[in-house]
Amino acid sequence: QVQLVESGGGSVQPGGSLRLSCTASGILASMSAMGWYRQAPGQQRELVAAISNYGATTYYNDSGHGRFTISRDNTKNTVFLQMNSLRSEDTAVYYCGSDRYWATLFEPEKIDSWGQGTQVTVSS
Repeated sequence: QVQLVESGGGSVQPGGSLRLSCTASGILASMSAMGWYRQAPGQQRELVAAISNYGATTYYNDSGHGRFTISRDNTKNTVFLQMNSLRSEDTAVYYCGSDRYWATLFEPEKIDSWGQGTQVTVSS
């Protein structure tokens, strides 16, 4: 059973930064592509950033491109999301998801394992 635990959320002012972490257990990190998702109230869960199993390939949605950086440390079974220049519209619960297949990350309804999420609030 895969377990994912997110941390690092909090409240920041617009323009601030946060670094989220997601630690996986029950899987070998190098076997899974990982993604960071977010869900705001009343909104669907959306993929913000993704990274392939060894980190060679990354993806960012339009909102995160240029502001967010996804990385991973397979020795620690952990994936990170560095978020800079945060905006009020970044406010959401952030989740990490994993799957053996890169393509599945783009279909979050097919992902079986989710963490509990970490709240990010951007407000002045």
